[in-house]
Amino acid sequence: MMNKNSVVETSYPKEKIKILFLENVSEAAVDLFRKNGYLQIKKLTGSIPEETLLKEIKDVHILGIRSKTQINHKLIQAAKKLQAIGCFCIGVNQVDLDAATKNGIAVFNAPYSNTRSVAELIIGLCILLIRKIPAKNIAAHQGKWDKDARGCFELRGKTLGIIGYGNIGTQVSILAESLGMKVLFHDIETKLPLGNAHAAGSLKMLLKASDIVTLHVPETRLTKHLINAQTLKQMKPGAILLNYSRGSVVDLDALSQALKKEHLSGAAIDVFPDEPEKNGDVFNSPLQGMANVILTPHIGGSTQEAQKNIGENVSAKLFDYLEKGISNGSHSIPALSLPPMEGAHRILHIHENIPGILSAVNTQMASHKINILGQYLKTNENIGYVVLDVNKNLSKKAMELLKNIQGTIKVRVLY
Repeated sequence: MMNKNSVVETSYPKEKIKILFLENVSEAAVDLFRKNGYLQIKKLTGSIPEETLLKEIKDVHILGIRSKTQINHKLIQAAKKLQAIGCFCIGVNQVDLDAATKNGIAVFNAPYSNTRSVAELIIGLCILLIRKIPAKNIAAHQGKWDKDARGCFELRGKTLGIIGYGNIGTQVSILAESLGMKVLFHDIETKLPLGNAHAAGSLKMLLKASDIVTLHVPETRLTKHLINAQTLKQMKPGAILLNYSRGSVVDLDALSQALKKEHLSGAAIDVFPDEPEKNGDVFNSPLQGMANVILTPHIGGSTQEAQKNIGENVSAKLFDYLEKGISNGSHSIPALSLPPMEGAHRILHIHENIPGILSAVNTQMASHKINILGQYLKTNENIGYVVLDVNKNLSKKAMELLKNIQGTIKVRVLY
């Protein structure tokens, strides 16, 4: 149980709210907060070492990161004033969600904002690899004229196998069909096919039938080395593999051997098990030096349009949570969307999900004659989230009462 000494009160003067954006988060995020009167905004172009972040994060209320910064339990425990973390990217696996949940910190991301950017790049890579453009490009730069159609094909009529039929996978499916490709997909969940796409009966069936295989899955225990020596052998001879999902999904040593033995004719890899901390750092991969392999530095969604969309999307979620208590899209706080209440103070109460909390809240309010003008509750398996609209004249007393309810994690006056 958490006691009242662990409760954090963050009252609301905008000039006291500290916002830290790391990893060159889009300027669109900074603009939203500046336009709404937030002045203490610090933006850094890269990630920072954990020990430095431990010092920085102590007084931060809103933190914005991308995929490089790892927010672990130690950092979350140090962030006593932290209200929310914005992951300006697709995933949230860089944040210890369990620790964030237990400490009442909302975590948001932008799961759809760079979908088009990744999908377009996948189609471009398919064309480049099936036409053997990487090898011919190298030859031309070396002064060699290699005009030869052998082993070069059109995409039309070929089968694209999509592993992971989510937001990006379905976009790739639509674009591929528009080029005349046949589309198979495999997903652990039952998905409705778009267009003329078909669900493969199994992963093995997809690998066996596909001329090109593209991966769009999250990083989980089930997807680690999903593509390995065994599954690579199941792929069609001469097939092409693309991984623009997560670095742990493909065994790169096994892929290197499959390419050297010419079982596969090409590959494009954007994500790696170990990636450099910043631009200019040394990068090593067993796939380097292969003419039929395209290696890119985790740029699948890195377009100006995508970064702007992500900046606007995540910052809007952070802003709505900070100013209105809206938690839609959070991976840690139960989702609540609620209208503003005029003539009232809004109080946010995050607590452990144990029986009797709401009853205790209402009993305390009633026993001290505090009228609740509006009340909203949502829970998940770990915590509960209550939003209370109370009379302005009694909000200070209500805060004190809420702090002392057993199981309270965090209490904050919103407005």
